[in-house]
Amino acid sequence: MNLEVIILAAGQGSRMQSDLPKVLHEVAGKPMLSHVLDTAVELGAFRLHVVVGHGSDQVQQALAGREVNWVQQQRQLGTGHAVLQALPDVARDSVVLVLYGDVPLITAASLIPLVEAATAGPVLLTAVLPDARGYGRIVRDGSGALQAVVEDRDASAEQALIREINTGVLAAPAAVLQDFLPRVGNSNSQGEYYLPDVLAMQVAEGGVVATCEARTAAEIEGVNDRLQLSRVERVWQQRTAENLMREGVGVADPARIDVRGSLSCGRNVFIDINAVFEGAVVLGDNVRVGPNCVLVDSVVGAGATIHAMSHLEQAEVGCDSSVGPYARLRPGTVMASGARVGNFVETKKATIGEGSKVNHLSYIGDCDMGAGVNIGAGTITCNYDGVNKFRTEIGDGVFVGSNSTLVAPVTIDGRGFVAAGSTITKKIAAEELAVGRGRQRNIQGWQRPQAQKGNK
Repeated sequence: MNLEVIILAAGQGSRMQSDLPKVLHEVAGKPMLSHVLDTAVELGAFRLHVVVGHGSDQVQQALAGREVNWVQQQRQLGTGHAVLQALPDVARDSVVLVLYGDVPLITAASLIPLVEAATAGPVLLTAVLPDARGYGRIVRDGSGALQAVVEDRDASAEQALIREINTGVLAAPAAVLQDFLPRVGNSNSQGEYYLPDVLAMQVAEGGVVATCEARTAAEIEGVNDRLQLSRVERVWQQRTAENLMREGVGVADPARIDVRGSLSCGRNVFIDINAVFEGAVVLGDNVRVGPNCVLVDSVVGAGATIHAMSHLEQAEVGCDSSVGPYARLRPGTVMASGARVGNFVETKKATIGEGSKVNHLSYIGDCDMGAGVNIGAGTITCNYDGVNKFRTEIGDGVFVGSNSTLVAPVTIDGRGFVAAGSTITKKIAAEELAVGRGRQRNIQGWQRPQAQKGNK
């Protein structure tokens, strides 16, 4: 069986109140349409067709790396009309699955039985909701067979009481759609060509339409406004948190974690509240992530602790290391085993050697630091002259006193010592003490300034 997936993504999404096409609004850090494409790929689709209209250039640019057949729908005249635009590119002997770019939570688990049954004829994905308002209703005959799908606006008072709804997702032999869709009319309150009308045609000609029920109601929810987008986001994050906990990850509160990419965790990992993970993040065994931390495209080695309020981006944290609280590791930071970056420390393109410590109130940028180094509070590497960046080289066992300024390019060899308050501009050889500060003068008899009358 060749499966071809048609994804409808031409809507404007005016209720989003945004210049961004609706299907590009993000759930868990990536466009809704990307989620649907991932699901289609998971199903083993032979070919993906995406029907675009409003903002089509933006959509195609955002998904430029995907293998997709882009189909233009110049006028939005309904779901049937949208699918009809893609059908000329579909092989007649394929099975077609129709999905929606603004329904990002749909799962392969719900779609697999739908696709498998579609080799024999059309199959519709349905759901039973406590409140079916706004959805097309499934009308069945006395034996329970599907007769038709009636849109909410066109439903009679009796049909409006039906709680089984049409999710819009269907699978069918391509030949059925190619034969019936050109004959679908638009005699309805919206003047649109409805895709489900092909099902009534199938029944009218003596055919059978099967149905499958979605595994959860949440996964068929579409996004039309910001409120629905936030609901879908929370469902996704809850689903992700539950999966993490099933794998043995400790999550302090599954309602207060956001994974906007991929998060891989070892054994005995604990994640405190309000942690945000973006891009690809890897946490080794026994890692602890404190509250209100943000980790972006970073790797944290086994036994390391990321304390509260810390921000890591494109950083590598070695085993048994400690970061924060209130630390910022910018791209290119690499911490070796047992290293420490403490409170209110910022690093960038810095290698911090095994067991080295930058405990507080420092900036370390464009720096190669050896093992066993101690950086005192208030120390900064002056790596930028306004035009170019320069590196600071610090050997093993170096001690840098508090409130020191290291003006790059500069080298401090192994076990060099910098006196507190120094400005270092020249190389310090191994075992040397460098004192680079102005001489103190104490002036006796100095008079403290007095307030002048009327001067505030």
